[in-house]
Amino acid sequence: MKENPSPTPIESPLLREKGQSRVSHGFFTRQGGVSEGIYAGLNVGIGSRDDSERVRENRARVAGWFGYPLERLATVHQVHSPDVVVVDASYAGERPQADAIATASPGVVLGVLSADCGPILFCDGANGVIGAAHAGWKGALGGVLENTIDAMVALGAEREKIVACLGPSIGPASYEVGPEFVERFLSFDAAYEEFFSPSERQGHACFDLPALTIKRLTDAGVQATTVALDTYPDEERFFSYRRTTHRGEPDYGRQISAIAITEE
Repeated sequence: MKENPSPTPIESPLLREKGQSRVSHGFFTRQGGVSEGIYAGLNVGIGSRDDSERVRENRARVAGWFGYPLERLATVHQVHSPDVVVVDASYAGERPQADAIATASPGVVLGVLSADCGPILFCDGANGVIGAAHAGWKGALGGVLENTIDAMVALGAEREKIVACLGPSIGPASYEVGPEFVERFLSFDAAYEEFFSPSERQGHACFDLPALTIKRLTDAGVQATTVALDTYPDEERFFSYRRTTHRGEPDYGRQISAIAITEE
């Protein structure tokens, strides 16, 4: 992997437009980091077995892209839950167990980590409220997206002014699942059959997590889009838990998606 001198995140035109110059965001790739080997690049996963100082430097580079020190990068201990935490300018590095985070305070960078699951960034630029959520299938079904929106509304956002973008995540061509997985979704809502298509293996199906995510967001009353990038086949730019599993590798890195309200 070729190392870039600094991170080069992917940006969403929708978030950039609706942020109204008050919000900065980026879906960071592996590029621009100091980790090596299977973690090569910008691995920000504290829970990985990568060298802790390299992870710290990578996280500092992410915060620095926004113009802030590492201490202003707020992340959570993700556990595939529907839970959201709210932070403000007093944030001091806590990492509670949750899968989403929201704020109305300038100068705090909200980040969620992923390696196939969906990272979703939210903003209401008019009212100065932002959010970030980590949603795999369990979080999406459990309501983490809707809970993030509710937390933002409680902070002063207006639902109809919130926009959301799904960052790089595993696509349907790469996400084959078994019959028990399909049954779990159909028992939740029979209409969710639309998110499955036949796969090459008998009794299995391909699951469209991005489509489910966008539907849950739009059903919740916000405008939503996606960068439409599949993490699994794009090893140059993205870590992938499923790719690591298929290869029998001992561990994997995590990329970060982050958003911040610019200080006046």
